[in-house]
Amino acid sequence: MSLPTDPIVETEATTAEAYAANRANWDDRASVHAASNAYDLDGFAADPTRISSVIREDMALLAPHLEERADQPDRLLDGLDVCHLQCHIGTDTLSMARLGARVTGVDLSPVSLEHARDLADRCGLEARWVESEVTQATSAVGETFDHVHTSIGTICWVQDLHAWARAIAALLRPGGTFFFRDQHPMLATMDDLVTDDVRLGNRYWSLPEGRAFTYNDGATYVDGDHDQITSTRNFEWPHPVSETLQALLDAGLQLVAVGEHDTLPWQALPVMVQDGDAFVLPQPWRERVPMTLSIVARKPAL
Repeated sequence: MSLPTDPIVETEATTAEAYAANRANWDDRASVHAASNAYDLDGFAADPTRISSVIREDMALLAPHLEERADQPDRLLDGLDVCHLQCHIGTDTLSMARLGARVTGVDLSPVSLEHARDLADRCGLEARWVESEVTQATSAVGETFDHVHTSIGTICWVQDLHAWARAIAALLRPGGTFFFRDQHPMLATMDDLVTDDVRLGNRYWSLPEGRAFTYNDGATYVDGDHDQITSTRNFEWPHPVSETLQALLDAGLQLVAVGEHDTLPWQALPVMVQDGDAFVLPQPWRERVPMTLSIVARKPAL
């Protein structure tokens, strides 16, 4: 478990300067993650059947909405063109390739994409990697897809969620599906500097334009040499459930399913405990605070 080295505070920040700081931070994190036991890239490359725990859970939620494929979980994405937004070092993207997809991974961090390319080569998997901030992905990628995917640790790094949703809609072919799973906005309101309780400490509602949350974080959520993280400044934006859903609706997508869940792939709060591959809150908090929000949406067919 890593904690911010100072409290989260609200500040004035331009989107450009915030994204530049986040890019530098994720460039530093990427090399730590690629060398970590948690990501285990050597094991991922050596085992052609390995699917990341994030994608296993995502596919369990998505499968009922791909009705004609639901009875083939090992080939759920077979033959589909998939765009994975905010793909980081590629383990989730390449997991979808192992489920039969033709994959394109998009990320803000060039160092993350260097590790993703190397991992794809080691796995013997075909993948396209595109460096782009997510709201600019439509022009950067230049093609459309059967499925767009974004999952775990994504939209807190996006300032304009309506631009995000428009990019997703533009990337989808008519009839295509979109899958989203991320930290629940309610969980994001909890104070992660409190070590012995679950306590409200952060804003739930979206921020006014030109404002952002910021903090210094010289660590990351996995093992490794955290001294490599020298660009420690982060900027984030809160997005309530209503904003996320409305942005997708305004972009012309149809909601298919919305879910709330009690597990998370990382230890977001000190009191969380491990449960298999995931982390959960101890009782009674597990029944009181959702950990993740999931959404399945579809672009209307012509």
